[in-house]
Amino acid sequence: MAPSTPTLHPSTWTPAIRVGLSIAAATGLYGISFGALAVAAGLTVGQAMALSLLMFTGGSQFAFIGVIAGGGAGSAALGAAALLGVRNAVYGMQLNAMIAPTGWRKAVAAQLTIDESAATASGQQTPDEQRRGFWTAGVGVFVLWNLFTLLGAVLGDALGDPRRWGLDGAAVAAFLGLLWPRLREREPVALAVVCGVATALAVPFVPPGLPILLAAVLGAAWGWWGRDPDADAATPHTREGGAA
Repeated sequence: MAPSTPTLHPSTWTPAIRVGLSIAAATGLYGISFGALAVAAGLTVGQAMALSLLMFTGGSQFAFIGVIAGGGAGSAALGAAALLGVRNAVYGMQLNAMIAPTGWRKAVAAQLTIDESAATASGQQTPDEQRRGFWTAGVGVFVLWNLFTLLGAVLGDALGDPRRWGLDGAAVAAFLGLLWPRLREREPVALAVVCGVATALAVPFVPPGLPILLAAVLGAAWGWWGRDPDADAATPHTREGGAA
């Protein structure tokens, strides 16, 4: 029997949809923090909303307002944001092959390509679930992140320090939930430990946001040097045989 098509009724939601909604809720709530901090850094409500609507990548947005709050120039803030946004280009190449968007959906998918949507999609086992995970997390985070950015920007100082509400840990907890099912073999565990240690060691010495990029480089290097050349060489022949 073919699985039923998911609808608005929760009983029809697949695991990818449920994970995507959970990630969206956890990440979206943290938008309150960005909105409040953006206004505290000197941005107007409209400017804070423009960053969330157009830039739409949390790490880059926090880097931008961090530079502005520290008295840096707009060009320096934009440079820091762009540096952190490089990872989304890598996600985009992976997701283009994974979910294969076409037409206008490709442009929308590009805007929704962030850590959360990429992680949710890559955590699924089938193409249909990968697509559901990507779109659910991407659209969900976009809507909630912008709503709570507006709320945080409007309320501003009335919220106090957003960290006292635990919002700074919500997104981290959501990512740990995505990572945990993958830690079933020694190699993923070893890679997670190495990247975590490298990130922790880098924090005191490099600007905010760069430690995670260092971890990404280490992960890519690990995958490059740890790949099986024989398997890589056999891949084209396998595809040719399948196509025939």
